[in-house]
Amino acid sequence: QVQVVESGGGLVQPGGTLRLSCTVPGIIFRPITMGWYRQAPGNQRELVASITSGDIANYKDSVQGRFTISRANAEHTVYLQMNSLKPEDTAVYYCNANPAFMRWGQGTQVTVSS
Repeated sequence: QVQVVESGGGLVQPGGTLRLSCTVPGIIFRPITMGWYRQAPGNQRELVASITSGDIANYKDSVQGRFTISRANAEHTVYLQMNSLKPEDTAVYYCNANPAFMRWGQGTQVTVSS
C-alpha cells in the first residue's frame, strides 16, 4: 500500500508562514488528485485543500486566500504554502489522495501560538 511522508510543520506565531511537503513514492503520481487534510484535537480529520492532475485547486472556505496547494509531479510531491496562520489552524496535517486511498502517514504538527 502507498505510504506518504509529510514534513514541514512547526511552531509559528499568528500571522506567520509555513510550507508543508508531502512525498508519495512508488506510484504513478501524475493522474491522482491529491489533498491536504488536518485533524485538530477532538475533531474529525477534514480536507483543507486539493489539487487535480490539471492543477485545479480547491480550498476549505476558512483557508481560502491564505493557503496555496501545488504539486511537482516529477518529484511525486505536493506542497501546502500556509500564510497568515491563525491559532485555529493548529492541527496535525496529513496528505493523501482525494478521495483518500493511501495509507495515512504520521502527519506533521502545525502549532500556531504566541
